[in-house]
Amino acid sequence: MTQKTKRLYIFKAYERFWHWVQAVLMILMAITGFEIHGTYQLIGFNLAIDVHVYSAWSLIVLWILTIFWHITTGEFRHYLPRTEGVWKQIVYYTRGIFLGEDAPFHPSDRAKHNPLQRLAYLSLKVFMIPLIWFSGLLYLFYNDWATLGLTKLGLTLEMIAIVHVLAAFLILLFLVAHLYLITTGETIMQHMKSMITGWEDVPDHDEKTE
Repeated sequence: MTQKTKRLYIFKAYERFWHWVQAVLMILMAITGFEIHGTYQLIGFNLAIDVHVYSAWSLIVLWILTIFWHITTGEFRHYLPRTEGVWKQIVYYTRGIFLGEDAPFHPSDRAKHNPLQRLAYLSLKVFMIPLIWFSGLLYLFYNDWATLGLTKLGLTLEMIAIVHVLAAFLILLFLVAHLYLITTGETIMQHMKSMITGWEDVPDHDEKTE
C-alpha cells in the first residue's frame, strides 16, 4: 500500500521573507567576519567591517520585527519545547533515515517543527542569538564603555571578542546542520521548496491506495 499525500500551507509569507533575509544577512556576516579576522582578503578590511556592521544592524531590526510577529500572531507556539518524541527523532536522524524508515514526525498547521527542531531553534533564539547580539554591541561600542558604566564589570575587549567569535561559530554550526536537515525530506528539495512556496506535501493518514 502507498501513502497518499495532501498539501498544507505551512509557512506564511512573512515567515519565508524573514527566513531568507536572515539567511542572507548571516552568510554576509560570516564571510565578512572571517575577512575581518584575516582569514582571507576578499573585499578589503574596511569594506568588510562596514558590510558586517550594516548587516548586523539590519539583522537586529529583523529580529525585533520577527519577535513582534511571533508574539502577535501566536506563531511562537511552534517553538515551545517538548520532550515527547525527541528520542524517536534522534534515532531517526542517526539511523532510521539511512534505512529508509518513515519519519516519526510530519509538519502540520498545528506543529511545524519536530521536537528536536523545537529544541534546536529554542537554543538559537534564547542563547546563540542573544550571545552574539550583546557581544557584538559591546564590541561595537567599546569606546563608550566608560560613559555607559560598563568598565565596572571588569570586561576586556579580548574577552568580548572571544565570546563573539564563539557565538558566531555556534551559529555557523547550526547553519551547517540546518542545511543538512533540509535535504532529509521525501526528496532532497522537499523542505527547500516549502520554504519558497509555503506549501508542503505531507502524508494523509486517512487515505491509502493499493
